[in-house]
Amino acid sequence: MARKQTREHKGRTLRIIGGAWRGRKISFAEDETIRPSPDRVRETLFNWIQNSIFDSQCLELYCGSAILSIEALSRGAKHVTIIDQTKRTIDMVRENLEALSAERSRFSCIQSTAKNWLNKQKEGYDIIFLDPPFDSTELEVVLPIIQHNNLLTKDGFIYIESAQALNPSRLPKEWRIYRSKQAAKVHYSLICAHID
Repeated sequence: MARKQTREHKGRTLRIIGGAWRGRKISFAEDETIRPSPDRVRETLFNWIQNSIFDSQCLELYCGSAILSIEALSRGAKHVTIIDQTKRTIDMVRENLEALSAERSRFSCIQSTAKNWLNKQKEGYDIIFLDPPFDSTELEVVLPIIQHNNLLTKDGFIYIESAQALNPSRLPKEWRIYRSKQAAKVHYSLICAHID
């Protein structure tokens, strides 16, 4: 118990903004590479996907605080798969989910790089959260794998945060930008795989 309290004290906290766990707090590591989605951005995102979140299968790569997956579970997602390459990050996500009394059948926490994990997958997801480090080229790496392996369901969404506005020409031709906004230095977009 003392170890857990020490880790939480050294971390930073976020408040869950919607669903069954609304108002509850989670902790995440003091790590400058972890950049949680701001409250205003999360509120907009979940307004966008409110009709798709219940009973959905979700995937979060580069999870950091995993606040997007936790918000999804809070709002009724069936299952979330949470990926990060850092053991400490994954350990803290598990601790948060246990503190929230999340059912273990509703989440999987996996330590892996996004590329290595995606290359082994065949199952489709309804919602994929992508928030890689802004100074990386990870989007260029993982988006083609997601498309090639058919990891997005027919009516699914990919949520992306980036430092610059997303260029539609860099997306697979089957995808399009459904919604996009900017908050301070964060550009965020919702990508859909279906064509109206």
